[in-house]
Amino acid sequence: MSVDLEVVEPAPAPVPGGRGTWSLSWHGLRTVTVLELRQRVRSTRWKTALIVWFLVVGLITMLTTGAFAIISGDGSTTDETFGGMVYSIVVGFVLFLGLLVAPTLSSGAINGDRNAGTLATLQVTLLTPAEIVLGKLAAAWIAALAFLVASIPFLIWALVGGGVSWLALLTTVLMLALVLGVVCAIGLGFSAVVSKTSGSAVLTYLTVGGITAVLPILFGLLVPATTTTESIRVWDVEPGYTWEETAAPECEWQTHEVDVWHSERTWWLLAPNPFVVVADAQPLGDPEALSEDGNVLALLQYGVRYARTGDAGPQDWCTGIYVGGGPQAESPVEPVEVTDQLVWPWGLGFDLLLGAAGVIVAVNRLRVPTAQLPQGTRVA
Repeated sequence: MSVDLEVVEPAPAPVPGGRGTWSLSWHGLRTVTVLELRQRVRSTRWKTALIVWFLVVGLITMLTTGAFAIISGDGSTTDETFGGMVYSIVVGFVLFLGLLVAPTLSSGAINGDRNAGTLATLQVTLLTPAEIVLGKLAAAWIAALAFLVASIPFLIWALVGGGVSWLALLTTVLMLALVLGVVCAIGLGFSAVVSKTSGSAVLTYLTVGGITAVLPILFGLLVPATTTTESIRVWDVEPGYTWEETAAPECEWQTHEVDVWHSERTWWLLAPNPFVVVADAQPLGDPEALSEDGNVLALLQYGVRYARTGDAGPQDWCTGIYVGGGPQAESPVEPVEVTDQLVWPWGLGFDLLLGAAGVIVAVNRLRVPTAQLPQGTRVA
């Protein structure tokens, strides 16, 4: 007599205490966060990095302020013409340094503990995988915010130069904090997937570099693909005008075949860029004053929204031509109205999805028992 045996796979062992993988408690989050922060506070490298950060940002701020004070001619540091420029340079430099430092704060949080044999100790406690991951993320984010807080005095100094409002400073600091948190979350995800801390750091830098540099490059490379030849109305000089006459030409409406770039089809490639997110979150200023206050962030904001606006419609090829008595009369072509639709919510939303994906991956990788570990991975 034959007996058919049915193989039943064992059910995953429950988390100690009967709590699920995604169960959260304030006590658990606080415990992991405090443990991580205590290790960082005791670390000499972290303190040294914070001091170096403060000195470098301060040096850049002073050099920039001094340079524009000399350019102004009277040594003044409150010229609104250069106030926006100094502020933009300081904000851009702080964000650039933040994108360099933030990956190092989280890309070794999990694989570093695993290699040291301390991760298993946390996993066998009542702490859930979600509490371990989010606690480590909170610690890395707080450490990153410490660097941002060290930069605030210099941001305020640049703000005093004029040309920028306090509301712009508030939104800038908020966006900088969110971007740093996203980068920490991405690094945490890679630290759970890759066994070596150097590998997870490299992957984090590549991801940040992709949304910061690769996507804008791709936006530029797609210009030929998004440019089409169309018939548009053009306010042009009268047909047969030789340009050798002394009288100014008469302008009239004509139809021309013109290459039109439809940037409204690819503007979204610029949205995830951290610099675009920070710049576009500022209050929208007067486009006519952009060339006067020198605010590079405002210029970037205007450029991205101009790209989202796309085709401007009729073009003016005649008004402003100086021939004989002077320029032509006022143009009948309405100036381009840049869209007031926000770009930063789309970019920040995409970045937050990347960060959330990193957290989800990290939590799933810390489930106990682990179904499969990479070769050579240390458990305890």
